[in-house]
Amino acid sequence: MFLLLILIIQKLLAQDSLRRYPVYHGNDLGLSWSKSQSAFRIWSPVAEAAQLMLYKDGVEGDAYKKINLEKDSAGTWVTVQQGDLSGTFYAFRVKINGSWSNEVPDPYAKAVAVNGRRAAVIDPQTTNPPGWEHDSSPAFSATNSATDAVIYELQIRDATIAENSGVQYKGKYMGLSQGGTKSPDGLSTGLDHIRDLGVTHVHLLPFFDFNSIDESDIHGSRYNWGYDPLNYNVPEGSFSSDPFDPATRIRELKKMIHSFHIKGLRVVMDVVYNHTGLTEQSNFNQLVPGYYYRHRKDGSFSDATACGNETASEKPMMRKFMLESLLYWVKEYHVDGFRFDLMGVHDIETMNIIADELHKIKPGIILYGEGWTAGESPLPDSLRALKKNAAQLRNIAVFSDDLRDGIKGSVFDIKDRGFATGKPGMEESVKSGIVAAGKHPQVNYDKVNYSKAAYTTSPAQVISYCECHDNNTLWDKISLSCTDASVKDKEKMHRLALTIVLTSQGIPFLHAGTEFMRTKKGVENSYKSADSINQLDWSLKQKNLELFHYIQSLIKLRKDHPAFRMNTAEAISSNIHFDEAAPAGTIVYTIDGKAAGDSWNRILVVLNGNGIEKEIHLPQGKWKQALQPSVNAIDAGKYSAGSYTAAIFYEE
Repeated sequence: MFLLLILIIQKLLAQDSLRRYPVYHGNDLGLSWSKSQSAFRIWSPVAEAAQLMLYKDGVEGDAYKKINLEKDSAGTWVTVQQGDLSGTFYAFRVKINGSWSNEVPDPYAKAVAVNGRRAAVIDPQTTNPPGWEHDSSPAFSATNSATDAVIYELQIRDATIAENSGVQYKGKYMGLSQGGTKSPDGLSTGLDHIRDLGVTHVHLLPFFDFNSIDESDIHGSRYNWGYDPLNYNVPEGSFSSDPFDPATRIRELKKMIHSFHIKGLRVVMDVVYNHTGLTEQSNFNQLVPGYYYRHRKDGSFSDATACGNETASEKPMMRKFMLESLLYWVKEYHVDGFRFDLMGVHDIETMNIIADELHKIKPGIILYGEGWTAGESPLPDSLRALKKNAAQLRNIAVFSDDLRDGIKGSVFDIKDRGFATGKPGMEESVKSGIVAAGKHPQVNYDKVNYSKAAYTTSPAQVISYCECHDNNTLWDKISLSCTDASVKDKEKMHRLALTIVLTSQGIPFLHAGTEFMRTKKGVENSYKSADSINQLDWSLKQKNLELFHYIQSLIKLRKDHPAFRMNTAEAISSNIHFDEAAPAGTIVYTIDGKAAGDSWNRILVVLNGNGIEKEIHLPQGKWKQALQPSVNAIDAGKYSAGSYTAAIFYEE
């Protein structure tokens, strides 16, 4: 018992020493390159000695030169090597308690060899594709307000890997750079398809260098979403045409982003700073053991991410790393936004510092994340960027799982249904999403599925969605939970769900392929499934072309009418009025379009989640139905809302 107590005390003292490490405030960590010299600086205050290892090859052979670094200020170690080292590979190791660590790239590495175990010295100018110096982020609205965005979530490989994609460089950065690609049906695919749909932002699943794919197997079919970071500041090599050349992946990613910008699309990068793919063997941990992570009271790695570790964003050098990494992606790659995986792991202060600094250099940047964790964290809830703390975040949105599951049923229960699939009692959950999770006198939060109080003070603080890469696709969820429904009814449910998302306040978010009823064949967690499961099957576009055109028209409607994307919680509360006499299983509300600055005087939205037709009372006025070929006026009276349908009316 006494020995156990001594061990616990030793671990606690070790953790306390981590907090007392000096903080380096310079901006030159990693490699600073020029043709005349290369300066290397790493931070390892616990090290007794540090070495830079130089290699001629990115994978094979021992170091041809080992250079002892000199101890410098605030726990850093430095060396300056004369001459042009372009084409050289390198790594570092440190001696701690008499033992040398593994040879690893430093966390700030910006170019790596295949599979990322050695960093590379390159001339940055060789990584810029033609026209890059003129690249700029396209405007997505007159003001670039976050609520004007329409986000489309996509995995790079999924978009083009299918045989029927008509793309030459299937599954690669270059594949998503191609314009003019067609399916065998003659319909646009890939980049042109996304442009045609009308979205403003493309959210790309992780494209930093991740650990799970063997990049040397160029023609391999191994798949992973990439939520296992290896080198944070380097593009993933498996999406490159030549992962062996460190410059190629950088140049091809830039070309892809440039191609998106030319098409009027902004690029959101999915980032995973909440954990590392490796724990003890990570680049962070090899250079400064334990520092970058949170720990349990017994000294073990805490695990709020369910991935073996969680990073400690509240520690100065982890906070510094996150901020400088994000700034690098914006400045070097012209990224237009970030989605933070398991953002609830990060502390509020760090997230607000990040938001403030990013908005200084790109005012229209969009930031959002998951306001939850996958497990318990030692950092108190009150300090973390959780959904319930959304009002404390500045210019950062959280996902609304209330709306997501209110629409289609719990993602944790495949049989559960939601409002759009006929489950009674889900009206308040959906209404909370319609008003962007803000205070509204007609929303009863006691009846909302998860959040029992409003948690936003602005519609720009919430992502309105009903599906993403996690869990079943919307079509699969409907199919698996509504086994007794006809195919026609399932199609109507699908359309109703997406109508709710695109007419709700907040920032709408679509999962790639939902516009043509994408299926993953019932596979819920497809993070490492085969291409046959994850790929976008472009034959579905022809099969469900009417739905594609409907979603296209809904997006245009949202863009054309600011009443669907108000900027303040006060405007939403004042201008949206729910019909409290609407039949059960329906949601009926009006928007004061004139007050919201819309060209339509009033707007009426009717949502029927019942499996039977419902009669809806129309307020007095001359109403026209939007998104319909006929624009004949409808007198005040009764409107028959079909089962699982939505209708939008307006008064000029």
